[in-house]
Amino acid sequence: MSTRENSFASVPVCEILQTRRRGRLRYILAFCCATFAFSVAVSPVFAKSDAEFAKANQDYAQNNFKEAISGYETLVRSGQWSANVFYNLGNAYFRAGDFGRAILNYERALALERHHPEATANLQIARDEARALEMQESWPERYLQIASINQYVITAAVVFWMGLFCVVGLIFARRRSAAIIALLTFSFLVFVIAILAIYELDHGSKGRSFAIVTGKDVQARLATADTANSVLALPPGSEVKILSTRGDWVYAALPNNLRGWIPAKSAEQVQL
Repeated sequence: MSTRENSFASVPVCEILQTRRRGRLRYILAFCCATFAFSVAVSPVFAKSDAEFAKANQDYAQNNFKEAISGYETLVRSGQWSANVFYNLGNAYFRAGDFGRAILNYERALALERHHPEATANLQIARDEARALEMQESWPERYLQIASINQYVITAAVVFWMGLFCVVGLIFARRRSAAIIALLTFSFLVFVIAILAIYELDHGSKGRSFAIVTGKDVQARLATADTANSVLALPPGSEVKILSTRGDWVYAALPNNLRGWIPAKSAEQVQL
């Protein structure tokens, strides 16, 4: 036996285990310290956001709508997005008489939380007040809106792995199981439906190009010029779907199955 082998054999097993335990303990302590440091660094940020949200709510309660709007917008610009922030911002714009931006923020609240009854109710009230025009949804879009894109993505991922496990099971199984084949077929059908739903919702009338008219006296025109013939008058809060951009103008699908050019500054996309 060599000198190296002798030196290795002379180390007691209990000492080796203690060394390993000490190493694991160091990793655990390091992880706990890092977690604590992260929580200490992040907690003031959340505390500040909560304070700003409370201050904006207080301004709204005191009818200081401009100050409330400024407070909510500060939260949005800092990335503090939530359905309640957009809902409150929509309420502040509504009370300030800016129906276009009120509708925009109600839509943003619903994009984050589809089943938000207060935002849904106030959105309809704002539309009626502004006489805003709405895009026509296709029939698949109407039925597929029972869930959000994120929910369809999660569903597609779950059934994909379920189908993959079924395939592996069929490969290594001695006999083909009817139950596994049925589960594989079900997974495939659900996966296809989820992918189609994601595409339809992402490219539909309220997909990533969905925008709300926030300007006043907006006219959709046949060309990129203020002197071009008008296609359709768009009250604040009207829905459009941006198709392309040219300079300071955007070409958009409009309500009533029309298309035209509108100034880019007169509409904002719902998805940030």
